[in-house]
Amino acid sequence: MTDSTIEYRHNYPLDPAQVVRVFDASGITRPTSDLPRIARMFAAPSLVISAWQGDRLVGVSRSLTDYSYCCYLSDLAVDKALQGKGVGTELIRRTQAIIGDEVSLILLSAPGAMSYYPAVGFQQAENAFVIRRKR
Repeated sequence: MTDSTIEYRHNYPLDPAQVVRVFDASGITRPTSDLPRIARMFAAPSLVISAWQGDRLVGVSRSLTDYSYCCYLSDLAVDKALQGKGVGTELIRRTQAIIGDEVSLILLSAPGAMSYYPAVGFQQAENAFVIRRKR
């Protein structure tokens, strides 16, 4: 069950420094030492859902989507202090509610999160390919 003190916001402008803090506090691996790169990552995403506890950003999901056929959930991060309280599940649920039933929700999992995603409704795909970033 989600913590009742969490407020969720749709496409709310985020301070890159707060995003870096959540990424670092969540355990997700992102280039958090490169603040301009984090700022670019959040400059033009299609869909961002953020979770707030008061004025503190505690969770974020960032997706790229055409709102018609596919949605790539690029980042899902929740402060470790709130992990296991339903915040990540709610971020995913809200993303799905916005994109609708005609849109596939796709993501690449971090190795440490492989058991989480089936528990929240994702099916593992055997037919994915990737050209990895160089940095």
